[in-house]
Amino acid sequence: MRPEILRSWELSQQAVTPDVSSAPLADESDTAEVWRGSPLQHAVAAVEDELRRTAEDGDLVIAVTDADTRILWTYGGRVMRRKAETVNFVAGGRWDEASVGTNALAIAMRQGTPSMVFSAEHYASIVHNWVCWAAPVIDPASGQPIGVLDLSTTWDRSHPIGLATARMMARMIETAMPRSGWYADPAGEAPQPAPGLTMTLLGTAESWLDGQRLLLNRRQTEILALLALHPEGLSLEQLHALVYGDQAVTFSTLKAEVSHLRSAVGGQLASRPYRLLLPVATDVDQVLTLLRHGDVGAAVAAYGGDLLPGTNSPALTELADYVAVALREALLADPRPDAVLAYSERAPYDIEVVEVCLAALGEHAHPAKPLLKGRLAAART
Repeated sequence: MRPEILRSWELSQQAVTPDVSSAPLADESDTAEVWRGSPLQHAVAAVEDELRRTAEDGDLVIAVTDADTRILWTYGGRVMRRKAETVNFVAGGRWDEASVGTNALAIAMRQGTPSMVFSAEHYASIVHNWVCWAAPVIDPASGQPIGVLDLSTTWDRSHPIGLATARMMARMIETAMPRSGWYADPAGEAPQPAPGLTMTLLGTAESWLDGQRLLLNRRQTEILALLALHPEGLSLEQLHALVYGDQAVTFSTLKAEVSHLRSAVGGQLASRPYRLLLPVATDVDQVLTLLRHGDVGAAVAAYGGDLLPGTNSPALTELADYVAVALREALLADPRPDAVLAYSERAPYDIEVVEVCLAALGEHAHPAKPLLKGRLAAART
């Protein structure tokens, strides 16, 4: 028996019997409240399509937990979803060792390292026909594990790349989480660079690879942005149309720019179709994800301004209008004073949003009210 399994069994024996029939469920409303608006929710939403495809293609059940190993989000293929429901491998299910015994989620969370638990290595007999791979999800701000990503299926579908896949998907979630671009070192020493590609496109254009800034020209930044925003990949013809529109630019010119980008990202750019092969996070995706979840204040905070002002890429011009209008309409529908004030600093002449906010406040006092009136007066002069 592997040492980590033996240690986990010793802990499990102190708290639970092997014949436990299902994981205990936490309060449903409390679980939903913890999940709603959390950094994990925003990150999972950004990569949810990839998680769902993986679950469906491999008939897996995927779960994301909090730091107490309580499942906050899960999705499963048709067969595994039914199996998961019978043992409460669902939102609210508690999968720490004290609740259900040895399992990969509990070990990964307790040790802070990836873990695999196969068949009867599980303490509880209800999951003896499972194999589980789990990897901790690290908070970019603190550098500490804040949850676990788990992949589970039946033992006869065990595959050598299961643990590597769990690690990769945990990293995807980490990359998609709101952050400043650096991991804080838990010992308080020098910060460590955030992994993957991080792009700032709103208000300013900057690209960072594993914490190192990339030196790109304007056109290369536009091409990289389009690839980052199309993770499914683009053909040469599609990318050419998105970048140049009807401009008389040859395919050879585009290929030369892509070749430079491939070198800049360490070869992590595939062809046929052109597709980035590393985790990617953009402030555009972050803003749109926050708007989808109704978090207008956080969306405004993440919005640095217009997307690549002056771009002549038809696709990026259209996207810039979409983001700006979506944010503005969200503020008109929900004119929170602090959010409107922050927005007015980036769009000082958008009088209507400020007027709608002041009208909604009416006679009610608010610390932002005099500042909003001042902004309105300044815009009218």
